[in-house]
Amino acid sequence: MKASNNDFSIHVATVNGSGSQTANTTLMRSIFQMGVPVSGKNLFPSNIAGLPTWFTIRVNESGYVARKRRNDVLVAMNPETSVADISAMGSGSIVVVSEGVPAPKIPEDRTVYKVPFDKLVQPLVPDAKLRKLVVNMVYVGVVSHLLGIDFEEVDRSLTAQLGRKPKALDMNRAAVKVGAEYAAQNLKPAPFRVERRSQTEGKILIEGNQAAALGAMFGGVTFLSWYPITPSSSLAESLQAYLDRYRRDPKTGEATFAVVQAEDEIAAIGMVLGASWTGARAMTTTSGPGLSLMTEFTGFAYYAEVPAVIWDIQRVGPSTGLPTRTSQADLLSVAFLSHGDTKHVILLPATVEDCYTFGMNAFDLAERLQAPVFVLSDLDIGMNVWMSEPFRYPDKPWDRGKVLGQKELAKLSKFERYRDLDGDGIPYRTLPGTDHPLAGYFTRGSGHDERAFYTEDPETYKRVMDRLAAKYETARTLVPPPVIERTKGAEIGILGFGSSHWAIVEARDQLAGEGLSTSYLLLKALPFTKDVKSFLESMKLVYVVEQNRDAQMKALLTMEYPELATKLRSILHYDGLPIDAQSVVDQVKEREREEVLSR
Repeated sequence: MKASNNDFSIHVATVNGSGSQTANTTLMRSIFQMGVPVSGKNLFPSNIAGLPTWFTIRVNESGYVARKRRNDVLVAMNPETSVADISAMGSGSIVVVSEGVPAPKIPEDRTVYKVPFDKLVQPLVPDAKLRKLVVNMVYVGVVSHLLGIDFEEVDRSLTAQLGRKPKALDMNRAAVKVGAEYAAQNLKPAPFRVERRSQTEGKILIEGNQAAALGAMFGGVTFLSWYPITPSSSLAESLQAYLDRYRRDPKTGEATFAVVQAEDEIAAIGMVLGASWTGARAMTTTSGPGLSLMTEFTGFAYYAEVPAVIWDIQRVGPSTGLPTRTSQADLLSVAFLSHGDTKHVILLPATVEDCYTFGMNAFDLAERLQAPVFVLSDLDIGMNVWMSEPFRYPDKPWDRGKVLGQKELAKLSKFERYRDLDGDGIPYRTLPGTDHPLAGYFTRGSGHDERAFYTEDPETYKRVMDRLAAKYETARTLVPPPVIERTKGAEIGILGFGSSHWAIVEARDQLAGEGLSTSYLLLKALPFTKDVKSFLESMKLVYVVEQNRDAQMKALLTMEYPELATKLRSILHYDGLPIDAQSVVDQVKEREREEVLSR
């Protein structure tokens, strides 16, 4: 069997709550420290403990980090799923299976390693409960030896995680050693190997929710209210930890921020609007079901023109759906969230660096536009581990928008809260407590005129709504533009957004290798900028890649550019697993065959 170096996928099958996270992170970071690009994806159940969980490490020297449809190395530790896990492995793969775990008849073109994990860990850990956790480190040792992972890197990774717990470190270190020694004495070399490279030099590994929390902190957030919901909770938890560490008065130690775990998502968004109205940079984070509860307050923020930042880490719906699976199916609901006519600004991070950058910039946009700004991440980018260049320290001041203070008001003869003076649809505002007689106004979600006075006058209502529409047009010039990669001579375009980006990058290279060149537009925000229309006009056909059933992005593009709708074709993926490159390639090729037959 021909060896495959630095290009394979490791799939570990365990039980939720068994402590496998430390083991899997140790493996992944060890490979990363050897200079080989990696990504890590955790597929876990929606209960607390006891159900199957899987962790997949993509190892790829070329830097492809999307999920692979095929797994090459399986570590089968869960008796309940072992038969299905092993049966799913293809020709040329290897299976590391715990001795005594049920297994189907395995074809001869697979390499099988049976390891007595329980027997190996027993002498090390007398306590049976603790033994169930430490046994995972035995497979770290076995897999590291089989794949040629440097044990110095394994130990460095393990020390980074457990260095503050010396007893735990020694115990887990011993388990790794036992596994490696068993593999060296009893198991033949594996056909997959890790060879040291330098492609990860200077790079970091981080989850999208952690990156978003860092960005929000640097963006000046001082108020966070949230209600726990998968997969957004880790964003709030990370942000609270960062604020607690870095946002305290250096003299008194008192917090210069507030974090409130609300009783529900309705209260969470209500608190954000109250805090933001007073001048705080305020945000909340949620997922689909929580977003549904925020509908009425979101409409209030849009109509009363109160800034707010809302992170939606998308998961599979509708209703409770699949809480621990990924999706891009909140797009249409967020774009028009509220009853009545609304259009919301949406940021679409595709990378952890985007999560960091948008974490900062969302506050600038919200305050400049005096409107709610949504950031639509998803479970894949939010809760999984990605490789990135280090984040840049912010180098520009915050944009607080059109805020009038005492000095500015002193120069005016009158102040009308909802009057557009500059032609961009954005009025001026004051903050509560501003010491000037003109500063006060009444914030209301009912009909109002430019002076913020209550009215039900039809013409006034229409005038206010037209100005809000003009503000949305101004937003086109403020949101991040798409990233466009044009291929000379290509008549076929691909349009993607969010975490689909990584599968599209890999798919384009595969398609090019098969003779189909494509240009690519990576969408970063709504409303669409002029570059989007120019791209669509320049292509013969455009494949819109999205992770939902109903082609929601294609629907938005069709509404915006009906004259170009005949150019759009859908590439859809909605089984809850992160999209993979092969799915994109297969659907594009199938659509291309259909196009040929239709001519």
